[in-house]
Amino acid sequence: MDDVLLRSLTPEVLGVLVRRGADFAAAEDAVQDALVEAVRAWPADPPRDPKGWLITVAWRRFLDATRADAARRRREDVVDEEPAPGPVTGVDDTLRLYFLCAHPSLTPSSAVALTLRAVGGLTTRQIAQAYLVPEATMAQRISRAKRTVSGVRFDSPGDVATVLRVLYLVFNEGYSGDVDLAAEAIRLTRQLAAGIDHPEVAGLLALMLLHHARRAARTAADGSLVPLAEQDRDRWDTALIAEGVGILQAALARDRLGEFQAQAAIAALHADARTAAETDWVQIVEWYDELARLTDSPVVQLNRAVAVGEADGPRAGLAALAELDETLPRHTAVAAYLHERDGDLATAARLYAEAARRSSDAAERDHLVRQAARLNARR
Repeated sequence: MDDVLLRSLTPEVLGVLVRRGADFAAAEDAVQDALVEAVRAWPADPPRDPKGWLITVAWRRFLDATRADAARRRREDVVDEEPAPGPVTGVDDTLRLYFLCAHPSLTPSSAVALTLRAVGGLTTRQIAQAYLVPEATMAQRISRAKRTVSGVRFDSPGDVATVLRVLYLVFNEGYSGDVDLAAEAIRLTRQLAAGIDHPEVAGLLALMLLHHARRAARTAADGSLVPLAEQDRDRWDTALIAEGVGILQAALARDRLGEFQAQAAIAALHADARTAAETDWVQIVEWYDELARLTDSPVVQLNRAVAVGEADGPRAGLAALAELDETLPRHTAVAAYLHERDGDLATAARLYAEAARRSSDAAERDHLVRQAARLNARR
């Protein structure tokens, strides 16, 4: 049984049912029934048209369930006639699902879970493992999300920006359980890019590829974090970097700059440097200025302060940092780094320890504790 094929067909089949008039929750149940039937039947009798087979079986399951439910008799007008099986275009239907799963009425966590389930084809168990929550909890979250979007109709184009934010949330979850969410997010974004011509979709795909290219170098053998400046750049994936840069250049050439393109440009400048010392920090500051103009994000301003500290010296970075809210996540860690660069090891050690106490991420906390210990040992 080709699990990859089934996962790739799931959103297309689900999209067809939704377009034919099935509400999301009922359509998703019918598709799951069809997938179970495929697992049972295909090994002995594989279909010549797997997608058409799944659509036919899922639609029949939906009809059966609808006709058996007296409370839903009013839907008979919609589903009374079964369309003839045959070639079905899938791209638009899959795009419909992207926008449906990123509906503004959903919370970010629910939108991510529903995207992984409906578009990604992951099981509830896999999604629960990835988010380190009980399967029952994730099942409830997905059920609530499906009920929320059931009956939603798309009379106008969906919000691409919302879809991209959901996909970026998936990417940033990285890896846990038996699901590599970073790789899954890249797969889904490639799928989206194939179906929609939008420079920000390309920008997000480029950003993901450029970040993912550094993945192998981000952690040491003991699992501890390796800062960007200390990473072994020979372990970076040059093929992914080349692909990401190529996609980014094509997107930037269209002169419709967006936040993901700007972020990807920063990542590309890091990837282009053969050593940390050769990083073009002046250009990176310029791109952060563009990104700040596009997003007005305090997190962007925080990262810009680091870049200013590299381009113009740590005191310039500290001056930029002083203009920001001290309660921002990572503000204290950035202050510690800039003070260390400025030679104030006592202040830096104190701030690293303080940042470690505030951190909720175990790997980051361990890294900050190590930094504080390293500086205290030098005093």
